[in-house]
Amino acid sequence: PPEIRTAAQAPPLRGPAPITDVAKLCVCDLLVAQCDVNCCCDPDCSADDFSLFTTCSVPIVTGDSRLCSQKAALYSLDVEANPPERIFKLIDQVNPSVFCIHATNYKEALSFRSPEMPTSENFDQLLERFGSAAFSAEPDSWDENRDAQNPSDANETYRYEYGVPIQTEDGFLRLPSPVISSWCSDANPAGFLVNQATKCTRSVSVEKCGSVQGVSMLFYTNSSILAVNITVQSVVLQSLNGTQTFLGDRDVLRLPMAVGELCINIVLGVSYHVTYTDAGEITEAAVSFVLGAVNRAALSIQQSFEISFAQINTKPVPLSGNPGYVVGLPVRAGFRPHGYPFPVENFLAAFVLNTNKYNQLTILQSPSNQDCLAAQGPRTPVLFGYNMISGCKLRITAGMKCQPLSQTLLDLLKGQSFPEYVASFGNSQAQDVLDWVPITHLRISEQRISNAFQSSCQIPVSLEIEVKWTKYGSLVNPQARIVNVTATITTTTLEQLPSGRERTVPVTSSVVFTDVSSPAEPGYKAWPTINVKLPFDFFFPFV
Repeated sequence: PPEIRTAAQAPPLRGPAPITDVAKLCVCDLLVAQCDVNCCCDPDCSADDFSLFTTCSVPIVTGDSRLCSQKAALYSLDVEANPPERIFKLIDQVNPSVFCIHATNYKEALSFRSPEMPTSENFDQLLERFGSAAFSAEPDSWDENRDAQNPSDANETYRYEYGVPIQTEDGFLRLPSPVISSWCSDANPAGFLVNQATKCTRSVSVEKCGSVQGVSMLFYTNSSILAVNITVQSVVLQSLNGTQTFLGDRDVLRLPMAVGELCINIVLGVSYHVTYTDAGEITEAAVSFVLGAVNRAALSIQQSFEISFAQINTKPVPLSGNPGYVVGLPVRAGFRPHGYPFPVENFLAAFVLNTNKYNQLTILQSPSNQDCLAAQGPRTPVLFGYNMISGCKLRITAGMKCQPLSQTLLDLLKGQSFPEYVASFGNSQAQDVLDWVPITHLRISEQRISNAFQSSCQIPVSLEIEVKWTKYGSLVNPQARIVNVTATITTTTLEQLPSGRERTVPVTSSVVFTDVSSPAEPGYKAWPTINVKLPFDFFFPFV
């Protein structure tokens, strides 16, 4: 009928104007046209009602507590009056915080938007927008004035701080992730320097594979991070049986399409890599894709998303956990730079001769011929949680000199650049100085070996590294944290050998990991035991 059509085309009704006057605000006014008990700000209450009040349930009414200066309404009762009266005062309240809001000039934020009611005219549009398993709740009005900004600002760089969402031309760089259920939500922003890796499920069908934006390469490459374009770094094609093939032509945009019973070129994995400067400016953004196919029987797919960051002109240092160490990954180590504590950005110094280019704690690698003098060079990284031992044999002759032999063995055991510090966590950063544990060095002398050099020559014969670690954090998900590292060099004393005589001395290097976590208290299982006598009227259940 025409009257129904006219009503459907009418603009939606707007809600009442937001109330900003604190004298008219009343959060305890719940009953319509009735006085609420002890609600001193209720306009429906009369003087007779106030005389029966015992207290004011809401003694002060203010607006936004983040404002620098605002009005505050104070309510109290004068119980000495006969009958008791309500006292109302309006005062100026000053926020002592340095970080406060001077004025609220965004009026739309003072109230919620009225939801659009479904009608026969807009039902299909609302179903397409809100009918999926996940949708964005951001109002469209947020983006209305983006084009009205100064066009010169689009080419300016932006300096980010840790955790700040990365801005794009149409909002923020989004990294889909599960929210409440396992279904993908595209409203998760990617934070600067926050490495993330998520997996979620997305509904897809062969009939509509070309219309789902979350499975298209275009959805992840059609925006730019302010003045930086997102470039495609690599594309990998995955078959139905899991076989992956690297595609050389990465400039071709492969959009999802239905081919017979299959939907091909759907996005199964996305990996962003962002390069930034030390000032927090993003200089480059690249993305890698894993494309696959689904058949008609599949109702959903699992997608994986990842984002990583690397500072320009620096080599990324591999981590050994996040945050705690993972068993089997190398123990990270480094040096204190010259002039410490300034600067601290070069805390992880490169090792000499690239024998430890990944800044790891290493020990002697056993040579195949067991000759110590031929074992210099390759070393074995110390893996967290693995007790290790290696060694070789040193053949000592009468012509060897003490001092060069001792230095050679010391370099063999400790390496040419033994680190000074060990990372307490697997993801400890170079600038976090307190996250690095200094290595304690000890020296022990063994018993004297007869027929040795003339002047009590002491040579190192073993290096023992003890790594003490503890379980840190929650009992549900404890993280391994290194709290102490001790390197003990054991030396032995030799005397001069007669001419033509030889002696073989074993040289060993070992690593021991010790768990120093505090043991559980006796009798502690799932919950602590309360050894008390309960009263006879104690009610169950209890925690």
